[in-house]
Amino acid sequence: MGLGLVAVFGLALVLGSVLIPVDQVVMILLGGEPERRAWETIVIDIRLPRAITAALAGAALAVAGLQMQTLFRNPLAGPFTLGITSGASLGVALLTLAGAGPAGAFASGLGLGATFGVTVAAALGAAAVATLVLVLAARVRSTVTVLVVGLMVGFTTGSVVSLLIWFADPERISAFVRWGFGTFRTTTWDELTIFAPVVLIALVATAASAKVLNALLLGERYAESMGVGIRRARIGVVVTASALAGTVTAFAGPIGFLGLAVPHLARGMLDTNDHRILVPASILLGAGVALVAEIVAQVPGNDVTLPINAVTALLGAPVVVFVLLRASPRSFT
Repeated sequence: MGLGLVAVFGLALVLGSVLIPVDQVVMILLGGEPERRAWETIVIDIRLPRAITAALAGAALAVAGLQMQTLFRNPLAGPFTLGITSGASLGVALLTLAGAGPAGAFASGLGLGATFGVTVAAALGAAAVATLVLVLAARVRSTVTVLVVGLMVGFTTGSVVSLLIWFADPERISAFVRWGFGTFRTTTWDELTIFAPVVLIALVATAASAKVLNALLLGERYAESMGVGIRRARIGVVVTASALAGTVTAFAGPIGFLGLAVPHLARGMLDTNDHRILVPASILLGAGVALVAEIVAQVPGNDVTLPINAVTALLGAPVVVFVLLRASPRSFT
């Protein structure tokens, strides 16, 4: 997986509307002088931050999806299906589409790029929805019910966003709609100084809690017998998953399917439910799949750029169908 990720990352720097030879890309990365000066600008200022953003976003969403599937013991759980991504979108919408008051005044000074304010708003929105779903899940036993509750919460937050769009200024609506399609192309080096540390810290925290996730997978009673504090474990999962999903949503838009599909790909490829293996595997595989989606979205050899959500849906939907056909939610153990 690591070697595959390196190969796909290299392809993301080579392919695009302008094809740059591999040896020239390597020379540019090593600080050499390429045959054409424009190639250096394309690689360093455009493709490299875009590839880093895609890799970090894919890893973050994959790990957040793995955490949600473990916490709820549901193979169809994920940041998107449980409404966490919708909650992050609501947080961004409240900040960027507010027409009056302190929020509107603050939002008027922010673009839809990755800023600290937008990141915090997205993370808080994601955490609020995740906590609500978690509280409701504690009152029911059926994992299917939890999934439906998450979808309903997602629809509710989506309706609130629609109302904000209806009353917002046209310029803000246009920017928000473009953001909603999802893209890895707008993140700059300055914005990566915020995006990368948040994602990396949350990924390290998740990797450190692999044993706790293993215990939760076997049930809360078993986890308690192993000395795991259930309430603290739930809060930890909600916080890290919300930080991952919320940060990605703030910087790249509401990206779907990666968080749902990649953990299943990792389990299928490695034939294990051990999170000490699944967490790093999901990081590598999620980053690789996101980079593949970005390469497809930029349509190499053309100036056409596709919405990243359209590509991730094409890649992720077959995985979801496969899960539905091969296993029921109760079989997730």
